[in-house]
Amino acid sequence: MKAVVKWLDNMSFVGESESGHSVVMDGPPESGGRNLGVRPMEMVLLGMGGCTAFDVVLILKKSRQQISDCHVELSAERASDVPKVFTRIHAHYVITGSNLDEKRVAKAVDL
Repeated sequence: MKAVVKWLDNMSFVGESESGHSVVMDGPPESGGRNLGVRPMEMVLLGMGGCTAFDVVLILKKSRQQISDCHVELSAERASDVPKVFTRIHAHYVITGSNLDEKRVAKAVDL
């Protein structure tokens, strides 16, 4: 997998994925940004949530679970010193559907 992130101006960047999609990232005004897009660390958190939600839905569909909705509520803590990496991420899954098997749902989330 490959990607390119290109600096536009100020603190704005565009990320281009190998699959041909683009996303704008920007910083907050106090860091020289113009608030034109998602912050890079927000993008990391969203990517993590998207990846895990994708896997959970795929696993549940393959196990013939009749899901009608799935979303993941994410909260994260970051280090106070640079680099301000994530030190803790909590993911809360909300999955609804018809006749869901609780054990299969729990297993899909745990994987």
